[in-house]
Amino acid sequence: MSPLARRLTLLALVILPLALPSPARAEVFGAETATLKNGLQVVVVPNHRGPVIHHMVWYKVGAADEPPGKSGLAHLLEHLMFKGTEKVPAGEFSKIVARNGGRDNAFTGSDYTAYHQTIARDRLPLVMELEADRLANLRLAEEDFQTERQVVLEERLSRVENEPAALLAERLDLALWVTHPYRNPVIGWEDEIKALTRTDALAFHAAHYAPNNAILVVAGDVTLDEVLPLAEKFFGPIPAAEVAERTRPERLPPPARATIEMAHPRVAQASFRRLYPAPAASDPTGDTPALEVLGEILGGGGSSRLYRRLVVDDAVATTAGLWVDPHGRDYATVGLYGRPRPPHTLNDLEAAMDAEISRLLADGVSAEEVAGAIDKLTARVAYARDDLATGAEVLGRALATGSTVAEVEAWPERIAEVTPQRVMAVARAVLGGERAVTGLLRPAASAPETSAPEARQ
Repeated sequence: MSPLARRLTLLALVILPLALPSPARAEVFGAETATLKNGLQVVVVPNHRGPVIHHMVWYKVGAADEPPGKSGLAHLLEHLMFKGTEKVPAGEFSKIVARNGGRDNAFTGSDYTAYHQTIARDRLPLVMELEADRLANLRLAEEDFQTERQVVLEERLSRVENEPAALLAERLDLALWVTHPYRNPVIGWEDEIKALTRTDALAFHAAHYAPNNAILVVAGDVTLDEVLPLAEKFFGPIPAAEVAERTRPERLPPPARATIEMAHPRVAQASFRRLYPAPAASDPTGDTPALEVLGEILGGGGSSRLYRRLVVDDAVATTAGLWVDPHGRDYATVGLYGRPRPPHTLNDLEAAMDAEISRLLADGVSAEEVAGAIDKLTARVAYARDDLATGAEVLGRALATGSTVAEVEAWPERIAEVTPQRVMAVARAVLGGERAVTGLLRPAASAPETSAPEARQ
């Protein structure tokens, strides 16, 4: 039940543009959906390669929905959801799944919390009953609460306090998001975790855990006709509830650039990061397909501009790239990263990064580059369709952050329409803007370099 670090660790699961060209309207997963009377959305992703299913329940609530001063509450509740009901004692949920040949886990993000099981298709009624039971009948003893809160504190110590990269990531988020709740780590701040109470957890559960605030996604050897009766049987009797409104700041503070420098004795090799905010996939003012094509051209692997220039041609870096996470509910995030190749310094690497971005902004991208990026992105569909969990994860994340099944399935058409002009419009808006935060992580024995292109904070 470990949390996924909000932007970087979630990247492997975020939807990528996927499709194969077809004369007919292409679809990514061929998903089907329906909604129960109590508001539960049911999504089925057929995958008949084996008699197995991947069962997920997504709740439209995450760390960014926590009350002020109670960071870590969404993630702690994720842990507490395994503490049992009258029918399933504490600790038995995962044991029951394992005895039936399955595996289970859960994760929390800034905008959602998800619970999942992979198991034989004939055990689908079992895992659906287990999930419905803990949605409606969670039983939370004070002793269990205290024990699990301590587990989370120890998790923070091992995964964050003892990990320099995680500490830097927290500071970058603080500087980038400022007043927006994305500034808070999913696992929470230590002092606020310590202050959380059982009453806080029960109130948060009551405010957000309801069928009308949930998405049931089943991928595998099933059809919607098979899943719907089971969903009606187990989730249908749970009444809809009044769900707390997801209130977020509408705007970020005025644009600014900042650099965070950190030295730590656990750092063996220096590293560079930079984060930019961008419009979310559900934001009509943005252009997510063009943003992801830009990401592929500039930083998507060994043939990208950054890798070729910084690693291959100029040997300034041992690695360099760019990632795009488009599926925050409020904002997308774009991240640059790299490691300097000795004797080059972090300042050398940062200057080389800036020079390559400036070159792209000045010279633009070619039609050939755009077409090649689209080809690479669309080629990934085969892997996405083969993997049992990918469809459920992609659709659940998209639906929990404001997109629709139709929008996910229409991705082939949207990615095919991207032009060089659209790519450059996105590049200028995101990379050419004044809103960014840079992180420089050094070994503790390394003295800070004297020159730097950004003002220090």
